[in-house]
Amino acid sequence: MKKVLLFSILLVAGLAGSQILPGLIGSSYGAIAEAVSVLTLVGLAFIMIHVGYEFELDKNRLGSYGWDYVVAMTAAAFPWIFVTVYFVFFLAPPGAMMGENWKDALVLSRFAAPTSAGVLFSMLAAAGLSTTWVFRKARILAIFDDLDTVLLMIPLSILMVGAAWQMGVVVLLMAALIILAWVYLHRWSIPVTWPWVLFYAVLIVGVSEVIYISSKLIDKQIPIHIEILLPAFVLGTIMKRPAGANPHLDDSREGHQEGPEDESEQKASSIISAIFIFLVGLNMPQVFGNPIGDSGPQLSAGMIAFHVLVVTIISNLGKMFPAFVYRREAHWKERLALAIGMWPRGEVGAGILLLAIGYGIGGSMMTVAALSLVVNLLLTGVFIWFVKSLINSVPKVDTIEV
Repeated sequence: MKKVLLFSILLVAGLAGSQILPGLIGSSYGAIAEAVSVLTLVGLAFIMIHVGYEFELDKNRLGSYGWDYVVAMTAAAFPWIFVTVYFVFFLAPPGAMMGENWKDALVLSRFAAPTSAGVLFSMLAAAGLSTTWVFRKARILAIFDDLDTVLLMIPLSILMVGAAWQMGVVVLLMAALIILAWVYLHRWSIPVTWPWVLFYAVLIVGVSEVIYISSKLIDKQIPIHIEILLPAFVLGTIMKRPAGANPHLDDSREGHQEGPEDESEQKASSIISAIFIFLVGLNMPQVFGNPIGDSGPQLSAGMIAFHVLVVTIISNLGKMFPAFVYRREAHWKERLALAIGMWPRGEVGAGILLLAIGYGIGGSMMTVAALSLVVNLLLTGVFIWFVKSLINSVPKVDTIEV
């Protein structure tokens, strides 16, 4: 668990920087924040390309993937619903129209839905859990629940700004990427060494940003924003592995990362994952000094802490559905470990908070949401420790306890 501890320290350092640096640097921090955001996306793309590279898809078991999507959808929907209801009844601005409260809460609460795929995969691999059933299943569920989050943000965005052709373009692009992954699974012969993968990551982020900036010139209010998680993952799934490559052959070693097995490849992946973890923390919105809106009830520090605790608990309880399914596949401790493994939040949730700020949502709801995200992120190392402890305590027997 040494690498998990290192990653946790880097995460805390990044989070501290996200709160301290804006005050130290002042107005010029905006440009730095933009650069940090782009670099975070590059790190996420690099990790997701390697996740796709290791991904195995059995085309004869489509039914099981359909069920996996249902499970992932519930793991994204329940936290969203729980937090939305809590925000409306306990934190919404008094005197505001109920319809407006629901609309704002529905958008803002979506931050609780997505598991941080990049953080989760890096941490689980660092803990030496890459060959476990929990890791294989978490890989599928985390990608599916992030995909579900992105898809649902389309109607939520329509709720805020109205119907627009840009939303249809995003849906079509996502559908095309999924078809591409299905048809060309591990069939495209391109270089897979880390410098090339890093180049692909930069290219994916660059294209996404160009599309975003160009679409803002057409309609500033409703730009086309493509989440890089899916295109990066799809590129990894269509990359052909070199002859003799054996994904997951020996990556039960603690600290082993997704991607090619070569020692230099593993070293590069570890370094980039560590930088990514730090950048995720640094990319969090500032939550002190009331920087994100002052509408709504003015709460004391004690009341804010109470609401943050409640929101953090109910958002994680919403992720527990995977613990009650897969009874024929895994021991109950593995299923519980899987559910806990879905708790880490990160870059996607932060992106939703920034989107909500762009829609003018602020006040106590935003403060509590941002702090809850930060607290959950800080606890990632603890979550992974629980996951590893549960997996290590599973009885070594042939039968599965249900």
